[in-house]
Amino acid sequence: MKMLFISILMALSNISIAANQIDLPTVPYVELERYLGDWYEIARFEQKFQKGCTAVKANYSMRKDGDIKVTNTCRLGSPQGKLKKGIARAWVVDKQTNAKLKVQFFLNRFRIPAFAGNYWILDLGADYEYALVGDKSRDYLWILSRTKTMDPGLYTDLVNKAKDLNFDVSKLIKTQH
Repeated sequence: MKMLFISILMALSNISIAANQIDLPTVPYVELERYLGDWYEIARFEQKFQKGCTAVKANYSMRKDGDIKVTNTCRLGSPQGKLKKGIARAWVVDKQTNAKLKVQFFLNRFRIPAFAGNYWILDLGADYEYALVGDKSRDYLWILSRTKTMDPGLYTDLVNKAKDLNFDVSKLIKTQH
């Protein structure tokens, strides 16, 4: 009986690992110039580097070298809390779609892929008014909008899409603005 239980647990863990190894489709193409500008975080998977953050906003701008400057800001504890700011460098790793990027906060004067995280654009509004961003590990997920609020129906659609892509959407936390 004990061996059966252990076998079932091992099989279930293999299924879970396999689900996270399923390829993750991105949008067919991103016009980087249209993607630049301000994005407000609507929801996210909690990350160490965003612990306690609310009123999260990102600004993307083109660097002279063709990479993207990422300026992230948030307020600690509440929308009126202390301002926290981080600067990163991003670059496209899939030039055919522009939908897969690397983002590097640490030692960002130089591209160091080992210090960079994946930033995959999984869904994008026709007018670039919203974005669903994650990566193949399914450990990272963000729902972004050009405005501080999002239509509840659209939010539900994006959560359902993330769920269909094998993200554990129970980990999503909404961002207060």
